[in-house]
Amino acid sequence: MDTATPAITVALHDGTRVVAESAQVDARRHGELLLPAVDRVLADAGVKLDAVTDVVVGVGPGPYTGLRVGLVTAATFGSALSVPVHGLCTLDGLAYAAGLEGPFAVATDARRKEVYWARYEDARTRTDGPCVDRPADIAERLAGLPVVGAGAVLYPEAFPDARGPEHLAAGALAGLAAERLAAGEELLPPQPLYLRRPDAQVPKNYKVVTPK
Repeated sequence: MDTATPAITVALHDGTRVVAESAQVDARRHGELLLPAVDRVLADAGVKLDAVTDVVVGVGPGPYTGLRVGLVTAATFGSALSVPVHGLCTLDGLAYAAGLEGPFAVATDARRKEVYWARYEDARTRTDGPCVDRPADIAERLAGLPVVGAGAVLYPEAFPDARGPEHLAAGALAGLAAERLAAGEELLPPQPLYLRRPDAQVPKNYKVVTPK
């Protein structure tokens, strides 16, 4: 599952192929839509939750609220089912879904007129990032490269060769995770990758008041 972008996406993978998948794009309803998506995917596959042997969750980078929904849900499933929970960079999933062979980049919307981005040698090999920057600040650095994702679509002046998909589908995340696990690779811990400070911060002149 992944909730690091406006897409709320869930898939069931049997180690060889995607058995069932769901994806909805709604930047404000991650918490509302994720569990129904899980139920729908399991029903489409004709299996119950206790058949799951591993949970894979996108760790971002992404905005705080949406990203936490997926991570907390994945951790809850892992604890309830006593199965491992694996993290995977959301940008890696998008790169895998794009399936491009030559060098390219992935960019998602980071809000504040910025993008989360990473550079790839191929669909499975990240060579730079993930980072967060203003599109104009990295346009020259990524000049001549196809750029996959909603971040590229939002800023065509910086990324003229925008490619799909715009949003991650969990089937690609699951497929990449299955490949890496089968090869004996360790995935990331299921911890959020934020890349920048949260919007809410303690005021600089905050005064602690203690009772007498």
